[in-house]
Amino acid sequence: MNNITLLVMAAGMGSRYGGLKQLDEVGPSGETIIDYSVYDAIAAGFTKVVFIIRRDFEQEFKSKITDKFSDKIQVEFAFQDIEDLPSGFSCPEGREKPWGTGHAILSAAKLIDGPFNAINADDYYGRESFKTIADFYAHESNVFTLVAFRLENTLSIFGSVTRGLCEVKNDRLTTVIETNNLQKTNSGIASDRDVDLNGSEPVSMNMWGFTPVIFGYLQEMFVDFLAHRGNELKSEFLIPSVINDLIQSGKESVHVLYSNAPWFGVTYKEDKPYVVDQIQKLINDDFYPRKLFG
Repeated sequence: MNNITLLVMAAGMGSRYGGLKQLDEVGPSGETIIDYSVYDAIAAGFTKVVFIIRRDFEQEFKSKITDKFSDKIQVEFAFQDIEDLPSGFSCPEGREKPWGTGHAILSAAKLIDGPFNAINADDYYGRESFKTIADFYAHESNVFTLVAFRLENTLSIFGSVTRGLCEVKNDRLTTVIETNNLQKTNSGIASDRDVDLNGSEPVSMNMWGFTPVIFGYLQEMFVDFLAHRGNELKSEFLIPSVINDLIQSGKESVHVLYSNAPWFGVTYKEDKPYVVDQIQKLINDDFYPRKLFG
């Protein structure tokens, strides 16, 4: 079996949420969503976790999150820094926003030498999803993957959401189409596109499986991105765009895996009570212990 690494993207600024939502407690014993992801990844057979964080909250991150499970799984840190750019480029004056998920993953290149699963820190993906990707890489080591969720399992009860609707052919991803204003209606699911949706459609929630080959692509494409958009204060080098380019150019194909797990996340402060409630239901069903680590 291949050793598989969990790569957690936790350097985002949480501007919409107002604060470091990665450190927000949602479990009864002070657990964060990250804690549940790591717990599920350990149960699925992951052997290492790498956190991409900002250096200025390293100590807070360690004391609040990783200290509690550092004896259960190998823990390492990569630091995403907006000044960390290829030779010949500099950060434009006034830029505060990180360079996006593509740059985040690139910052972990020296810490990963096998297959890895990249996820967002503030999304709950469910144990089934981690097991699906770990099982796949137990037999494969040269393929990129996407764990797709059922659209109906990712909708919010608080209003419309944006999701990446996947177009799939022969279990291979052909494209991801950002679709806005998705919400349940009496007649099905509405969106800003003229498409009929029933809720079973596969969507991307940024749960990717990669091999170290991705780092070479990211290095090359980040240089190209900076040459064209590096002077913008809010431009982002995003993984879905990178993957789309690799698929369209025929350089890589992405195998689609499927999860029926419920997804939930904290985008806005109003989402937090719902997430707390969902976690409590899983504890009541004996899916999680009341205290995850300890």
